[in-house]
Amino acid sequence: MLLPRQLVPELRVPTLDHGEFDLADNVHDRFTLLVFYRGLHCPVCLKYLRELGSLLSEYERRGASMIAISSDTPERARDMARKVGASHLRVGHSLPLAVARRWGLYISSSRGTSSIGIEEPPLFSEPGVFLVRPDGTLYYGSVQTMPFARPLFSELLQAIDFAITKDYPARGEYVGPL
Repeated sequence: MLLPRQLVPELRVPTLDHGEFDLADNVHDRFTLLVFYRGLHCPVCLKYLRELGSLLSEYERRGASMIAISSDTPERARDMARKVGASHLRVGHSLPLAVARRWGLYISSSRGTSSIGIEEPPLFSEPGVFLVRPDGTLYYGSVQTMPFARPLFSELLQAIDFAITKDYPARGEYVGPL
């Protein structure tokens, strides 16, 4: 289980157009937003990534960089990026499922062809959204067992504004006796 204010696991993935992404080398002013998505087969992911792409400049204005990551092959990731249409969105691919599990993501097995007629991979990770501080510690995390009911990126922007304005600490860090 990942804990706020603690170091997150290592994360290195190839990207479509930006070389290798290494979280340890991706120090940004305030946050790195990691958006793990299910893959090309997921229509909910397409809508979600389009919303993310439309808010890219707003996140950057607040000192946050971002990447969308899946375990898809480079070809499937390229197809998704084309469908999303956000040319400036960094898209990572080939996420090892063992790494996804270290991040606390749920793993699903294929049920065949999805509702949009695209074959699901044999195994893939379910969604997760994380904000990581420049020091490599977790600030915010959300994981889902399903593609539905994900955090809204517009609301996450409001939360970042509040965190910056109020110097609000990451919460959920307590691990002592109960």
